[in-house]
Amino acid sequence: MILPILVVAPSDKRGRGVFSSEPVAAGTIIEISPVLVISAKDRKQVEKTALFDYIFEWGPVKEKKACIALGYLSLYNHAYDANCDYEMDFDTELMTIKTVRDIQKGEELFLNYNAVPDDATPIWFEAK
Repeated sequence: MILPILVVAPSDKRGRGVFSSEPVAAGTIIEISPVLVISAKDRKQVEKTALFDYIFEWGPVKEKKACIALGYLSLYNHAYDANCDYEMDFDTELMTIKTVRDIQKGEELFLNYNAVPDDATPIWFEAK
């Protein structure tokens, strides 16, 4: 499920991004997307490709699995003060995106790649 008010468009931050064409209230689920789970062995291979920047860690950390999220999920850009958050459902292999504050018409939607909307820990492509 992707709300029809979501659009992919050029982003000032990085390449493409996901934007809202209408205002959205805080706490609104805007996307529920299936994922393709990648084994720890396959993840090592994927990390050597352009897909590296688009995968999410999946399941218990010790298993070192990853996933490729379908829908628009891999196109949300990162912000340390993200206006959206995501939840992973390991049993159903789904990810849900929810707004954490009111969103204005035309506003870009951001996730914090640290998995917490306001976590300021440097992420891999900014820590270099």
